[in-house]
Amino acid sequence: MTITFYFDPACPFTWRTSRWVRDVAARRGEPVRWKFLSLAVLNQDKEIPEQYRAGMAWSRKAHRVLAAADQRYGQDAVDRLYSAVGRRVHYEAADRDIAVIRDALAEAHLPADLTDAAEDESLDKVVRASHNEAQTRVGAETGSPVTAFDDGSAFFGPVVVPVPEGEDADRLFEALRLLSTVTQFSELKRARNPF
Repeated sequence: MTITFYFDPACPFTWRTSRWVRDVAARRGEPVRWKFLSLAVLNQDKEIPEQYRAGMAWSRKAHRVLAAADQRYGQDAVDRLYSAVGRRVHYEAADRDIAVIRDALAEAHLPADLTDAAEDESLDKVVRASHNEAQTRVGAETGSPVTAFDDGSAFFGPVVVPVPEGEDADRLFEALRLLSTVTQFSELKRARNPF
């Protein structure tokens, strides 16, 4: 089974879900395909409050660097880089700037010149194509994250706070995997836990 995880690096909910996906997949020996979902693309024609605009601008740059890392060094590089960026931004409250990306590249053992990709607008096509794929797989406009099993339909979420561990993590994985096989299933939602 392949798990495809579409993510926006600026989203704190997505970050937590990615840690759950990464943990469960590793313990089960299942591969994860890291793909892109852009909240900036999703909201490009919408009125966005000022406090979110800087994060979306940073996310575009981070996505470009992640896309370049994927093109040059593959999925393992995306995993390492997203892990390093996400920990800094979402757990350590680092500033969302080019320095955090540069530091994450060093931790991920990737060349510093990948930071140049942050300004390469041609990579926006890669991100947009992945974003559109996620939207198509869900079947409706949705935010980040999106999770899919094999080549089937995808789900928005799951949104997890805190990150489930051990048996809880495994049960959630199995529940989602089983739901993915029921073509009639379309939506399930409840209130979010606070951070």
